[in-house]
Amino acid sequence: MNKRDSEALAARLTGVYHYTLAASEEDADVVLLNTCSVRDGADQKAIGKMQMLIGQARVHHRQCIFGFLGCMAQAQGERLMTLLPGLNLVLGTHRYHLLGDYLSELVQGKQSRIVDCGGVKECPPFFDEHLMAANTAAEEEDKDGAAHLSPTAYVNIMHGCNQHCTYCIVPETRGHEFSRSIDGIVKECRSLADSGVKEITLLGQIVTSFGRFDIPVSEDGRSGFVQLLDAIAEIDGLERIRFTAPHPKGYGKDLVEAYGRIPKLCESAHIPVQSGSDRILKLMHRGYTAERFLEIIDQLREVQPTIGLATDIIVGFPGETEEDFQATVDLVRRVHFDNVFLFKYSPRQNTPAAVMPDQIPQEVKEDRHARLLQVVNELAQASYEQKVGATVEVLVEGVSRRNVNRLQGRSRCNKIVVFEGPAEWVGTIRKFKVTRAGQYSLYGEPV
Repeated sequence: MNKRDSEALAARLTGVYHYTLAASEEDADVVLLNTCSVRDGADQKAIGKMQMLIGQARVHHRQCIFGFLGCMAQAQGERLMTLLPGLNLVLGTHRYHLLGDYLSELVQGKQSRIVDCGGVKECPPFFDEHLMAANTAAEEEDKDGAAHLSPTAYVNIMHGCNQHCTYCIVPETRGHEFSRSIDGIVKECRSLADSGVKEITLLGQIVTSFGRFDIPVSEDGRSGFVQLLDAIAEIDGLERIRFTAPHPKGYGKDLVEAYGRIPKLCESAHIPVQSGSDRILKLMHRGYTAERFLEIIDQLREVQPTIGLATDIIVGFPGETEEDFQATVDLVRRVHFDNVFLFKYSPRQNTPAAVMPDQIPQEVKEDRHARLLQVVNELAQASYEQKVGATVEVLVEGVSRRNVNRLQGRSRCNKIVVFEGPAEWVGTIRKFKVTRAGQYSLYGEPV
C-alpha cells in the first residue's frame, strides 16, 4: 500500500505541482520517505536512512528539504523533529492532500519545519473520488513516473482497518475502514487498462472487508468485495486480477467460488495466518482458529488445485510457548505454503500486546525464527522444484532484477519466472516451459 501511495503522491507532485523526479537522492532538492510502522525494524531503517541523507547533504553543503510521510510519521509526529534536527516535514497518513502546498511553503522559505498528522478518525481526503481521479489523470501526464508504464498496477480500494489485532498499530495510524465506490474503482481500473496495464492488484489493509458497511450482499449471496471483482473482470484489455492483503474472515463461500468462476482472478492467495496456535490467535484478536484457516485452504485447493499460497507468520508473540510454536510449525507443514513472510514479534507503542505479560526474550525469538525459516525454505524449495517441466503462463514485467540480460515476469500462481527474450515481450502474456528452479524463482524457455 505504501508503494501505491508513493506512486499517487509522485504523480500529483509531477502532474499538478510541476516537480520533476530526480535521477537519484544525491540529485534531489526534495527527499521524502514514505514510511511503514508495522514493525520496529521498519522504523529504525527509515530513521537511519534519513540520518544518512541529512548527513550527506551537510557534508556536501547541499540545501535540501527532507520529509517523512506515512505511518511512522503519523505515529511519532513531533518526536521525529526532535530526533532529526535537519528534518523539515512530518506528514501523517490523513494529510497527504496537503503535501504539495506544504512543500511550496518550505521551498519558498515561508516555513522551515512543518508537522501535521491530523486526526485518524476523519475520512481521508486523499481517497476522495475526485482526488483519486485527479491522481490518475496526473499519472497519465507524468511519463517519467507513471506507475502504469508497467504492465502491472496497484489500486487502493479502501483505507484503514477495524480489526484491532493486539500487535498492530495500523488502526492508530490509518484510522477506521473507509471504502471507495465500485464505480470510482472501476473507472480507475478502466483507465489503467486503456493505458496498457494487463494486471491490477487491489489493495486494502483488509481488502476483503471492502464495502461491508455500505454495499449490501447481492441476492445471490455475493459480498461487496466479490461484486467489485465481478465488475473489474468486465473491463476489456485487463487480463489479470490480484488482491492483497485479505483476512481469513473474508473467505466466505462467494469468494472461494470466485476463484473457479472468474477467469481473470489469478489462482494465488496471500492469507495471513500469523500463528498455528488457537491460544495465541485469541491473544492476537484474530477471530479464527487454526482449524478454520485449514478449512479455507482446503476449500481453495478444491476449487483451484494448483493455487499458489503465501502467508504471514509472527513468532515470539507474548506468552508463546514451545507448544504454541510447534503448532505453527505443524500448520506450515500441513499447508505447504509457496512463500511465508516470517517476522519476529516487535512491540509497537500503544498496542495491547506491548504490555502483555510473558514477553518473549529476543534470543528465543531468534531461535524460533531460524528454526521455522529452515522449514519454510525447505518446503518452498520442494514446491518450486515440482514446477520443473511444467508450462506456465507469464506476464512479462521487465528486466530481471538480478541479471539485466534477462527478463522476468510472474505466473498466475505468483511465482517469479526468469528467461531470455527481446524487450518487445514486456507487457505481453507468454507461455514458458520451466527448466529449473532457484530460490523462490523459476527459470524458463519460451514455448
